[in-house]
Amino acid sequence: MTPRYGVAIGWRPEIAGYVAGLPGLRFTEVVAESVHPEKLLPEGLQALVERGVTVIPHGVRLSLGGAEPVDDARAAHLARCAAALGAPLVSEHIAFVRAGGLEAGHLLPVPRTHEAIDAIVANVRRTQSALGGVPLALEPIAALFDWPDAELTEAEFLTEILDRTGCGLLLDIANVYANARNRHEDPLVLLDALPLERIAYVHVAGGVEHDGYYHDTHTDALPEPVLDLVKELCARTTPPALMLERDGDYPPAADLTRELDAIAAAAGWPAIT
Repeated sequence: MTPRYGVAIGWRPEIAGYVAGLPGLRFTEVVAESVHPEKLLPEGLQALVERGVTVIPHGVRLSLGGAEPVDDARAAHLARCAAALGAPLVSEHIAFVRAGGLEAGHLLPVPRTHEAIDAIVANVRRTQSALGGVPLALEPIAALFDWPDAELTEAEFLTEILDRTGCGLLLDIANVYANARNRHEDPLVLLDALPLERIAYVHVAGGVEHDGYYHDTHTDALPEPVLDLVKELCARTTPPALMLERDGDYPPAADLTRELDAIAAAAGWPAIT
């Protein structure tokens, strides 16, 4: 995704009015499972599309990291979303959410093994076939635990998947912070090991520490260490977009504006507002 979109915020129905009122908005994202392209798009989302804002469908239920093949109907839904939105790409997570017909209701980490990579690559290729040429970006998740007996580091695991599939990287900079902190590692070491040249766009989100673990909640304010990582990232590369993710406990509009301005300031970019 080559255009430069600047600072952005994810579209959610609860803050649709706020998002629509941002005059500098050029990019946003919608949870794909909340869109029903066979029906009319939500009014606020349709207005953004007509305004020329790039809208990316972001999947959360495909389960690319599962041992079972992805559901063809779910992959087809992503393709229909991309067509309805005129999206230049689609994004999903490297995670599994179901097995044996049971739904976890959460994005779960996969073992960092070569066998897991083979399963993920097969599912990605199945999804790419359904997308019919629309590029796919993959997001590594924030995890509270790692499976034992890992054969690769997180960066090695991710890089091999991207190399074998040709996918872009949806980098969640808050996930970099969460994973490094929960492993008691330096987030800059992880950041520098990632294939930053493959970035399609970037998520920035808030979280909170609880019982010694950092939780990537998407409902809390942006902590300073995450903004510091935004600064470090933009010193290394210029991503197409830095997008604020908020998925509940929505604060007043003034607080959202302050967070967007803080992201822009950390990146050294013009404010969206």
